Amino acid sequence: MFLKLIDPNPTKTPRVKRKKKMELRRLHLLQGFVLLSVIGNCYARFVVEKNSLTVTSPENIKGTHDSAIGNFGIPQYGRSMAGAVVYAKENQNACKSFDDFGISFHSKPGSFPTFVLVGRGDCFFALKVWNVQKAGASAVLVADDIEEALITMDTPEEGISSAKYIENITIPSALIEKTFGETLKKAISGGDMVNVNLDWREAVPHPDDRVEYELWINSNDECGIKCDMLMEFMKDFKGAAQILEKGGYTQFTPHYITWYCPRAFTLSRQCKSQCINHGRYCAPDLEQDFSSGYEGKDVVIENLRQLCVFKVANETNKPWLWWDYVTEFHIRCSMKDKKYNKECADDVIKSLGLDGKKIEKCMGDPDADSDNPVLKEEQNAQVGKGSRGDVTIMPTLVVNNRQYRGKLAKGAVLKAICAGFEETTEPAVCLSGDAETNECLDTNGGCWQDKVANLTACKDTFRGRVCECPLVDGVQFKGDGYSHCEASGPGRCKINNGGCWHDLHDGHACCFEQDIGDVKCQCPPGFKGDGVKSCEDIDECNEKKACQCLECSCKNTWGSYECTCSGDLLYIRDHDTCISKRGTEVRSAMAAVWVILIGLATAGGGAYLVYKYRLRSYMDSEIRAIMAQYMHLDSQAENPNHLNEGRA
Repeated sequence: MFLKLIDPNPTKTPRVKRKKKMELRRLHLLQGFVLLSVIGNCYARFVVEKNSLTVTSPENIKGTHDSAIGNFGIPQYGRSMAGAVVYAKENQNACKSFDDFGISFHSKPGSFPTFVLVGRGDCFFALKVWNVQKAGASAVLVADDIEEALITMDTPEEGISSAKYIENITIPSALIEKTFGETLKKAISGGDMVNVNLDWREAVPHPDDRVEYELWINSNDECGIKCDMLMEFMKDFKGAAQILEKGGYTQFTPHYITWYCPRAFTLSRQCKSQCINHGRYCAPDLEQDFSSGYEGKDVVIENLRQLCVFKVANETNKPWLWWDYVTEFHIRCSMKDKKYNKECADDVIKSLGLDGKKIEKCMGDPDADSDNPVLKEEQNAQVGKGSRGDVTIMPTLVVNNRQYRGKLAKGAVLKAICAGFEETTEPAVCLSGDAETNECLDTNGGCWQDKVANLTACKDTFRGRVCECPLVDGVQFKGDGYSHCEASGPGRCKINNGGCWHDLHDGHACCFEQDIGDVKCQCPPGFKGDGVKSCEDIDECNEKKACQCLECSCKNTWGSYECTCSGDLLYIRDHDTCISKRGTEVRSAMAAVWVILIGLATAGGGAYLVYKYRLRSYMDSEIRAIMAQYMHLDSQAENPNHLNEGRA
C-alpha cells in the first residue's frame, strides 16, 4: 500500500539526486509512522480466510484440516472440488515451468482432477500456482516450510513480469500447515492414492435471502496493474451489481481507505501534499514528487466525493447510480488525460441527474481543522469487527462480513456473492451460465419427475441442486423428492387429474375431491373401471341398461348412448319410454286451459275478498257514526237532573 523508495529520475545530477533521495526517505519514514499509528490505535487484526480440506483416502490419514485461501486465482465459493494429490519428483517448489522437466498434470478421462502439492520457498506463491496451472492441474496445495499459523498467500509486488501471469491464474490454491504437508508427502511417497476434497461451501456465510457486501477501493487510476485490473472489474461487474441492487437482493456499500498524518508532521510539506483537514485524512503522493502532478490530497478529495455520490444516490433510493458515476468518471476524468478534477466530476454528476449541491454539502470543507464525519466513519470501518479482519489489502471485497480471497473478476466475485444467499433463494443472475452449471439439465439431477405433466422435483441452486417436491398452482406435492412426489390437499384434481384416469379427447375426468381434502378416483357416468388405470365405456345398448322399450332404437356413444323412437313417438329419457307426440300436444293444450282457468279463479277470488273487505269497512264506519249520535243525547238528558238535585 505504500510506495517504494526509488530514484524516479536517474538523469538528474548527483546533488539533485541526493536531495530527492532525502525527501523520499522522509516520505517513507512518514508513511511508516502513519502505518504504525493506524495499527497501534486500531489494534490491527488480519483474519486469514480459510476453507476446509478433507482427506478421504487412504484410511490412516482421513480427516478434515483448515487451509488458507490464496488471494489470486478463482476459489470455487459455494462449491466443493474432489481431486487426487500428486507430488512431483522434480521441481517440487514449482518455481520453474514443468515443461522443462517433461511433467504434465492433465487428468485422464474418467479420473479425478489433479491437485498438485508443492513446497513453499524460492519464489512467489502466485508463480508456483501459475507454473502448476500451465502443466494442467486443477488446484494447488502449498505446504508451509515452517511451523506457524496459516497466512494468506498474496500476489507479489507489482511488476511487468508478474502482471503477465497473475491476471491469468484461474485455478484455486490453498496453503496448508507444514505437519499436514509432510503427512501427505509421506503417504504419496509410500505409494498410497491420496484423495482430498476442497470445500468452499462455508467460506461465505449464507444466513438469508439478502447478501450484504462492500468493496474497499481507491479513486486513483495511476497506481499500476492493480488499478487497471480494478477498473476493468468495475466496468464488467457493474451490470450484475445493478441488477442485484435494483431487485433488492443485495445491499452494497463502497468504502475508501485513508490514513492520517502523525501530529508531529502535520505542518510538513509531505502531509500538506497528501492530506486534507490538517493531516487527518491522507493518501500517498502518486509520483512521490511534491512539485508536480497530482497529489495525495487530490485522491482523498475524489474519494470523499465518490462516498458522497453514494450517500446522495442512496437517499433517492437509487444507490446503483454509484456504479455509473465511478465507471463514467474513470472514462471521462482520468489522470492520464489530466482531467482528474472537480470540473469533470461535476459534469458526470450532472449527467446522472444527481444533486450537486447536496454532494458538496456532504463533502464539507477539506481545509477545516476538524473531523470530516464521512471520512471519520471510513477510518473506523477499516477496523475489523466480528469475524471480519482489518482491511489491509486494497482492493478488498467483503461478502456477508467475510473477506473475499481470489481474483477480482466478474465471474469469480459473482460466485462469492451468490454463495452468500440461503440455498434456493438465489436470484436468476446466480443461476446463469456465468455463475454456475444447471445440474437439473443432466438426467434431471436424479430427482423425481412426471414427464407427462412436465413436473420435476429438481430445483437448481447455486451450490448444486436440491430434490424437493414442487408447489404447482397452489397444490403442494409431498414425497422424498427423489423417487416419489404426490399431489396432496385441496385442488389436487387440477394437477394431472389427481393421478386418476382421464380422457384426453372428450375431457372426461374421474377425480373427485372429498370433504377431508383427500381425492377419490371414480369413473364418471357411462364408464366402468378402477378410476386410476382405466375407465372403459359402458355399452348401454348391448348390456340392456337403457333404451329397452319396444318402439326404441338404441345407438351406443363414447360415455353415453342415443335413443330414438319409431314413427311420431317421442323418447322420454327419465322414464325410458316412448309416447305419442299428439297425446303430448293434447295434454299440453289441456294443461294450458287448466292454467288459464286456475288463473281466472284466483283473480276472481282475490277480487271478492277485496270487495268484502271494503264493504265491511264501510258498514263499520256507518255504525260508529249512528252510535255517536245516540251517545250525545244521553249526556244532555242526564245533566238537568243533576242540577235540580243540587238546588234541593
